[in-house]
Amino acid sequence: MSTYKLQTLPLSKLRLNTGQIPDVPKNPRFIKDERYEDLKRSIQDDPEMLELREIVAYDLNGELVIVMGNMRYRAMKELGIKEAPVKILPPETLAKKLRAYIVKDNSAFGQTDWDEYANNWNIDELQEFGLECDFLGADETDIDGLFEEKPKEEKPKEIKIEVVLPEEMEEQLDEIKKRIEECVSEYEGCKVK
Repeated sequence: MSTYKLQTLPLSKLRLNTGQIPDVPKNPRFIKDERYEDLKRSIQDDPEMLELREIVAYDLNGELVIVMGNMRYRAMKELGIKEAPVKILPPETLAKKLRAYIVKDNSAFGQTDWDEYANNWNIDELQEFGLECDFLGADETDIDGLFEEKPKEEKPKEIKIEVVLPEEMEEQLDEIKKRIEECVSEYEGCKVK
């Protein structure tokens, strides 16, 4: 396990991961529109969470490159926050480990018990906290029957996915398609058109 230093640093000392770390691609995570506004509101409402979920940066020859917390960093800068708690990974941290941190930080390993949320939590409060409550439908307040198991379809179902990329990511489109195809190929009978 790598050792790290925890410091409070000016945001001006941090750099976004744009691919400058050898063998570590640019951070693929982005948030926009209302989700980004939700993140900013979350930071404003509960700034102490920044100490619980600090930015993690890698020391690249004195340049502190963010490997975890890119979106929090951007939101903090936009909110006018000048400094933040930062864990600094040492220069000897392996590139494979950095790649793992980036992916694992942005992965949701668990599953959500939506029934628990729907029956025992305040939906308005969940939405205020930034949880997407699409499971209720557009104007639905009656949640009876939402969590009943539906019968499985016997024939494959075609699903269309639209991906909207910022212009600066269009050159990565082939790589994105390849990664999607790799993920889909793990499931029998699935293919990408």
